[in-house]
Amino acid sequence: MSAQFTDDDEGKRVVNADGDEIGMIDSVEHGDAYVDPDPGMADTVKSKLGWGDADEETYKLEESSVESITDDEVRIQRL
Repeated sequence: MSAQFTDDDEGKRVVNADGDEIGMIDSVEHGDAYVDPDPGMADTVKSKLGWGDADEETYKLEESSVESITDDEVRIQRL
């Protein structure tokens, strides 16, 4: 799926393939979604998503990681 992020996606939960919440869409800028990760999210998941820099507050969600977008959530593919 090629994700098409809009301002309407701000505030949506971001969940993994198992339905566990990993963060929330903080902002959408120029079609790119930025996620505020759940503080308890494992470093291994962050690493697989390319979110290695722990100093950042939000991280860009790569379109290739997105499985689906609904009215309530953005689901990422199994990593």
